Amino acid sequence: MLIRIYEDNPNEKSIAQVVDMLRKGGVVIYPTDTVYGLGCDINNQKAIERVCEIRGIKPEKANLSFVCYDLTDISQYTKPFDTATFRVLKKALPGPFTFIFNASNQVPKLLSSRKKTVGIRVPDNRIAREIVRQL
Repeated sequence: MLIRIYEDNPNEKSIAQVVDMLRKGGVVIYPTDTVYGLGCDINNQKAIERVCEIRGIKPEKANLSFVCYDLTDISQYTKPFDTATFRVLKKALPGPFTFIFNASNQVPKLLSSRKKTVGIRVPDNRIAREIVRQL
């Protein structure tokens, strides 16, 4: 299914369709501020496995990062970090960066089982961030 969403004015109904599909285990291709990403609901193990299958990698060996809506959202998936790190994040995000952090217990085991770290992005793209916010 193709759902066209315009970044300047993301249609709420279209975003809701995408979010519903993700909640049901779907996989989507979505824009970021750099390239298109392949995404799913990080709390759905079968969806994560499907992303890995599409990419041709084994889930236990995958280095997957995920999108957060904002700095507040990041804190639930990472162990606490210092003020200097927060300042760097505040200057750089949203933006075209993936930061690697020590993973909190909120990160699904499939995403942090091999390593105890997680890659997190806050892209400068309204579509990606709105999908995550609603999810």
